Amino acid sequence: MSDTNFLMREDPWRIFRIMAEFVDSFQTLSQVGPAVTIFGSARTKPSDKYYRAATTIGKKLAQHNLAVITGGGPGIMEAANKGASKAGGKSVGLNIELPKEQFANPFSNIPIHFHYFFARKVCFVKYSLGFVYMPGGFGTLDELFEVLTLVQTERIPQFPLILFGSEYWNGLLKWAKTQMTAHSFISPGDLDLVKVTDDVDEVVKIILDYERHAGTPALPQAFA
Repeated sequence: MSDTNFLMREDPWRIFRIMAEFVDSFQTLSQVGPAVTIFGSARTKPSDKYYRAATTIGKKLAQHNLAVITGGGPGIMEAANKGASKAGGKSVGLNIELPKEQFANPFSNIPIHFHYFFARKVCFVKYSLGFVYMPGGFGTLDELFEVLTLVQTERIPQFPLILFGSEYWNGLLKWAKTQMTAHSFISPGDLDLVKVTDDVDEVVKIILDYERHAGTPALPQAFA
């Protein structure tokens, strides 16, 4: 059988698998209520200051009746899920199986498993009213720039985009200002869409202020 014939036979069935992932995840997440997504490295160890900070952020958000959504894996994801679950909150893990690093952490009391990256990424955004970016690698940067682009282009509301850890993020922002802004690849005010902080209480305050000001409904209207 030629490659073309194989694709013609298999691709229509792949659509049903994609559809099933969206149906299952939408059905579960639509019952979660207001949520905040926390991104960060899967490689962060429990002894790391950012792991401890993510745990505290997850806990404080849960104490304010906000669900915490992560990628469901180890590192920062585990830390945020741990904080939320130990505070008695909703701790959502959108896990995807990868050859290395990614495995489901035990602190997600609402686990959802994905095969397709893009379906998982839609769910991060569709059901969140704020985003916290802890230090991380390519995956964290991918999520940052994707959500930032959606806000910049007004495809989703101007949700809080919080970069935690100034020593980690300031270099990137300096480059963006001296290169992207200087060459007019982005507008001067685009970098104001993100907020940098080292204070876990400020993270929570920014999100709660947004929730009160926006009068956010039980289900954020991203991708409505």
